[in-house]
Amino acid sequence: MSYHEVPDGTRLFYTDAGQGRPVLMLHGWTCDGSDWSWQAPELERRYRVLIVDQRGHGHSGAPRGSYRPQVLADDAAAFLQAVAPGQAAVVFGHSMGGIVASALAVRHPELVAGLVLVDPKYNASDELVERTLDAIRGPSPAVAAAAIFGSFYTPDTPEFLKAWHRRRVLATPDHVVTGSLLGMYEGDEGIGRACIAQDYLRQRTAPRLAVYAAEPATWLERALPRGEADEIHVVPGGHFMHQQLAGQFNALALSWLDKWLP
Repeated sequence: MSYHEVPDGTRLFYTDAGQGRPVLMLHGWTCDGSDWSWQAPELERRYRVLIVDQRGHGHSGAPRGSYRPQVLADDAAAFLQAVAPGQAAVVFGHSMGGIVASALAVRHPELVAGLVLVDPKYNASDELVERTLDAIRGPSPAVAAAAIFGSFYTPDTPEFLKAWHRRRVLATPDHVVTGSLLGMYEGDEGIGRACIAQDYLRQRTAPRLAVYAAEPATWLERALPRGEADEIHVVPGGHFMHQQLAGQFNALALSWLDKWLP
């Protein structure tokens, strides 16, 4: 097993396979790096694929303290500087991981060659945020989080995916469940709120591929400035479309990488 210790002593579990340009893969809220199992084999044929369990998730340490995306982004920066020094990585981020990847691109732009954002959750309205935060502040945060996951699926989502996701959510420590969600959406530093993200995300300079599960969710991405390499697509496979429609998603991501970051 491979672990990297970030400056505050938290140990992050990661896997490292393949050769070439580094690709860092960041999972979503109450998930872990195994979410990228549908992408890793293909990417490893062309790239060095680094898959991290972010703090509090999977096999990584779960200290008390801040779980803001900015903190997770600094974890990712420390990790990249240690295991792939002097190299800019392509950073994949799903859901919360899309917020973390974007924060990494803002805070440490020299480390990010490009972004692949999978249904990133930085387009949340204040009304939706408040309902979600109210639910998670109850006596059983992990149970509330598992209920929230019910909105992430389509009628075609396999039951085994739902069951797997649910078990991982319920295994996530309550302080991580609440800390990660509050970190994304609470206060002036809650860069998952659309009202804050729309200014914060303008600081990104790396080329980006943004893939959403539904067209309405693209509104904020489409409102942001875009360069020649920036693309926005819809793959209608639910919030976990990179698992449910892996073939379609993988073809899209690899095509974009081949075109802009060979």
